Amino acid sequence: MKKYIIERILRSLISILLVTTLTYVIVFTLVPTNLIFKQDPNYNKMVTTPDKKENYRNTIFERMGYISYYNSKELEAKAEKIDKSVSVEPSKANQKIYQAYIKSIGNGWKLKRFEESKKFYAVRNIPIYERVWNFFSHLIVIDHPWVIKDKSNPNLARYIRPEIDPAVGPALVGSGTKHKYMLYFNKQFPFVHQNFIGFNLGISYPTYANIPVIQVITQEQGRTLSKEVTFPNGTKKFSPINIYSRTYKSPSKADVRDRMNFGKDDPYTATENNHAEPSMISNSFIIGMIGVLLSYIFGLPIGMLMAYYKDGIFDRFSTGATTFMLALPSIALIYIVRFIGSMVGLPDTFPLLGASDPKSYVLPALILGILGTPGNVVWFRRYLVDLQGSDFVRFARAKGLTEAEISKNHLFKQAMVPIVNGIPQAVVATIAGATLTETVFAFPGMGKMLIDAIKVANNAMVVGLVFIFAVLSILALLAGDILMTILDPRIKLSSKGGK
Repeated sequence: MKKYIIERILRSLISILLVTTLTYVIVFTLVPTNLIFKQDPNYNKMVTTPDKKENYRNTIFERMGYISYYNSKELEAKAEKIDKSVSVEPSKANQKIYQAYIKSIGNGWKLKRFEESKKFYAVRNIPIYERVWNFFSHLIVIDHPWVIKDKSNPNLARYIRPEIDPAVGPALVGSGTKHKYMLYFNKQFPFVHQNFIGFNLGISYPTYANIPVIQVITQEQGRTLSKEVTFPNGTKKFSPINIYSRTYKSPSKADVRDRMNFGKDDPYTATENNHAEPSMISNSFIIGMIGVLLSYIFGLPIGMLMAYYKDGIFDRFSTGATTFMLALPSIALIYIVRFIGSMVGLPDTFPLLGASDPKSYVLPALILGILGTPGNVVWFRRYLVDLQGSDFVRFARAKGLTEAEISKNHLFKQAMVPIVNGIPQAVVATIAGATLTETVFAFPGMGKMLIDAIKVANNAMVVGLVFIFAVLSILALLAGDILMTILDPRIKLSSKGGK
């Protein structure tokens, strides 16, 4: 089994690599770059002159990984390596120095000039293969005591040690690390949290501009929420600050509020805020789990009755109904259920009541459950019908067992083996595939985020979500195999896939 799991993980890593690479290449080569700025509310405000427009576009393209860019001041600082007399002035002497510097670094760099001021800048288009390499080489981020290199704080202590922190209680606390709390505990799922290893999926733009993709997906949403917070100096007050999110901020940039909350000698003053509503990934997980649970609650009894009354009236009627449900477009079902739900007082869009009211989740989860039911009915009936002709079933009948006893004690357990194998995959499929449902209900989850990201050419968000869905799918396949062996110990996992 160990060998199987290792080989499965290796194959899974290759699959994730291929899927993410293909998505990255498609998104960053086929999506027109002029679409990126159409949804940027700051673009028209900041590009009041041709020079500002060019600088802003190049800055954004660099942040998104399309190019490497030196503005006039950065280029001057670089060119000083070959001639100290260089300046940003657009003179012929400076042009010669810049040309010499660009020639010395090579690698596709080009010297250009701003339209209005005629000052020089340099750009380099990054080939797609290099961008893919940069994405994967920076994908996993490891936090350690030598991460922070702040010249203005040369005496920064460097350690990771256990402490009873006044703000969060028992924790592994770091200094010289990016995060203050490397390992801590609280009442929020999954209850044990770590910051040793993280993921860098790029920077979101133009929506949620300049915020890391992983933070957009995992952080809480909605209005800021004030709670009673205990600060490191022991004082308690109501604040929206998420004390667990403390990260390094140079003391030279700390303001009066930072020093008041954390003390003048503590450099870990950068924080995020608490919000009133769950994160995107939490929302999608909630309706995904409920939807899968409903699909099995509806599907398994119907499938069992169809198999029990094979070729009877119930079986024929249910087969027709199931076929109709499979053929019915998902969007049609969504609008039908949405209309019926609104007639009985359920909200037809999520923002009407928000996450604080459980009724907001009812219709999206119910729709996902209904969409998953026909598939479960078909497969469970098929498994049971196939098993009804097995030798062990004929032997059970010969012993005098009734059909009900055979179904309860033998058929159901055997048919549940492949069903259990598919449960984790069904959860992931529901979370990843709820794009239409979440979009129609304006539900703030990952499915809606994927559609929104595609609409506004938020390429980093699209790649990040595809990566997350690929990882979840691979983990679900492995979890399904393990659950199958738990249900039926006779099944032995091996690299050959045998029993």
